[in-house]
Amino acid sequence: MKNYFIEIETKLGKKLKFEKIDIVDNSQKHKRHKFFSKDRYHLHLKINSSYLKSMSRLSAQRLIMNILKEDLNTKIHALEISID
Repeated sequence: MKNYFIEIETKLGKKLKFEKIDIVDNSQKHKRHKFFSKDRYHLHLKINSSYLKSMSRLSAQRLIMNILKEDLNTKIHALEISID
C-alpha cells in the first residue's frame, strides 16, 4: 500500500507543483458498506500547493482527477481532495 501511495505522489509531482502532500487511506471506515472492496481505496488527498491554490477549486480538482484518471478507474473507489 505504501508503494502505491508513493506512485500516486510521483504521478502528481510530474504534472503539478506542490509543497507537501499527505495521502490518507480511509478504506477501513467503509468496510461494512455494501459495495466495499479491499482492492479499491477510499483516499483523502491533502495537498499544500500555491500552484493549485491559484486556480479555482473546480479547475484544481479536475487537474488532479485527470492525472489520476486511470487509478480512479482501477484502484481508487473514492477520492476526497483538500487543497491548502
